[in-house]
Amino acid sequence: MAINNPYQSYQQNSVNTASPGELTLMLYNGCLKFITLGKKAIAEKNFQEKNTNLIKAQKIIQELMVTLKMDLAISKELMSLYDYLNRRLIEANIKSDLDILEEVEGFVMEFRDTWKEAIQLNRQKQFANSGQA
Repeated sequence: MAINNPYQSYQQNSVNTASPGELTLMLYNGCLKFITLGKKAIAEKNFQEKNTNLIKAQKIIQELMVTLKMDLAISKELMSLYDYLNRRLIEANIKSDLDILEEVEGFVMEFRDTWKEAIQLNRQKQFANSGQA
């Protein structure tokens, strides 16, 4: 008999019930997590672990690229930035370069923080509008 891991069940439920905005926020947080793990692996000279985590970060950036709605002007700008970050992650992985990872991490943190603020503002706006009859 298999025992369900409550944390995995919670995570799966979180993904299944998240709004598109919350899913994007989860992607940013996941990318930051894998960059952090990649940096740690570089420091520990664990190159297999570095490679695994930085590839996961790249896959998240690629997912963000795929989900852009290209009919919006901002999406074209984001595509260029995501492409740049993806190329920098590849370079950081090849060179085991912590400085490049710091740069990418800074961009992803900015995206995440901005996205989080947008979600909060949207919720406040929805709450304010739901109170009007």
